[in-house]
Amino acid sequence: MKTQRTSIVVSFVFGFAVAACQGKLYTGLEGLSDAGQGGSTGGLGTGGIGSGGSTGGGGSGGGITVTGGMSTTGDTLSTGISTNTKLVATAITAGWYHTCALLLDGTVQCWGYNDAGELGNGTTTDSSVPVSVDGISNAAAIAAGSYHTCAVLDDGTVQCWGDNSSGELGNGTTTNSLVPVTVSGITNPIAVAAGGEVTCALSGDTVQCWGDNSYGELGNGTTRSSSVPISGITLDEYIDTAVAVGTVHSCVLSGSLACGYMACNLPPARTVQCWGLNNYGQLGNGTTTRSSVPVTVSGITNAVAVAAGSYHTCVALNDGTLQCWGDNSYGELGNGTMTGSSVPVSVDGISNAAAIAAGCNNTCAVLSDGTVQCWGDNDNGELGNGTTTNSSVPVTVSGITNATAVASGMYHTCVVLNDGTLQCWGDNSYGELGNGTTTDSSVPVTVTGF
Repeated sequence: MKTQRTSIVVSFVFGFAVAACQGKLYTGLEGLSDAGQGGSTGGLGTGGIGSGGSTGGGGSGGGITVTGGMSTTGDTLSTGISTNTKLVATAITAGWYHTCALLLDGTVQCWGYNDAGELGNGTTTDSSVPVSVDGISNAAAIAAGSYHTCAVLDDGTVQCWGDNSSGELGNGTTTNSLVPVTVSGITNPIAVAAGGEVTCALSGDTVQCWGDNSYGELGNGTTRSSSVPISGITLDEYIDTAVAVGTVHSCVLSGSLACGYMACNLPPARTVQCWGLNNYGQLGNGTTTRSSVPVTVSGITNAVAVAAGSYHTCVALNDGTLQCWGDNSYGELGNGTMTGSSVPVSVDGISNAAAIAAGCNNTCAVLSDGTVQCWGDNDNGELGNGTTTNSSVPVTVSGITNATAVASGMYHTCVVLNDGTLQCWGDNSYGELGNGTTTDSSVPVTVTGF
């Protein structure tokens, strides 16, 4: 369902089933805000099978070597990249109506909606083709929230730009920035994720989040928003871990290697913990009670990647299968029904997932053979199968056979191919597909310049 984009919309009404994924738009009324939600950057991103991390924005990477732990949403590809193309992408992340790519040379390019400066080029002008983010030449990972974007630099700092109405840029102010600004007090994160009006970074065994905290999505036991990173979430011992941020909930993988007398099992078996709004059961603990501190998702002990959408969450398990929970109004849980679940349910027919991304009301996975399957809402063609018919089970995206990473925005999805090119499909109202038009597409189109 496409959001009305001509007014400020309050999208959360204490657990009532309001129109999913409606949220704040910048129409010169930046002082007004709502809970907002980030369809995958909404969500989030994941670090792909065998790797930890996420970029929020729903990006995720299968078979990707992670630098800074980003997926989706923010992974850095180390193999399969050809330098013959004009631009070579190594990672992709998607906000609500904008998309950004990390290039092989460490620069970042973004396209789509730009009213809050989320493209990072010093303007508020939308662009239907990629534009360069100012001043960044050494990015290692990227993550997109609803209307803001962040990058981990190779010097261990984090910079963010765009909307800052809830302090999601982390620089101690609530002033939007059209160019990157440095996040206060974050050094050498191993994962960063963005979603809604929240950003989180994982450093050591601690998760630090900043931005909106109306529903406890910062995870520190309060509902006070913060414009600088706050501590409060300490994880169990782990080897590597991933963090994903949805619209108003966040999740993290934590755990340690299962070691026997002579060897350790890889990848590590990890549990999932989530916090924030839980009106559709998106925290996965069998309740619909929100929590401002992490709660453990029921029955998950072998997760290797996590993605957070607006009101649903999904994980990839170490056997290649997927499980999802939360809202299922459009079939986004992928189990052949439209019945929501507050505990994980299995996605039908997938046993070889390599990466996962969650959008507003849809979910996508890269399979180990390089194909992509999506399920859920398809009003804008975001399932990529040439139709606008919703599906409660996975359907194959047309023409993709060599994908390595995937990111889902509000109503659009993008993938990185193994030669570093990019393709996107779905809603294109603001040029978020990056092909020089504002025409929606229900099949993949190539991003200009890649």
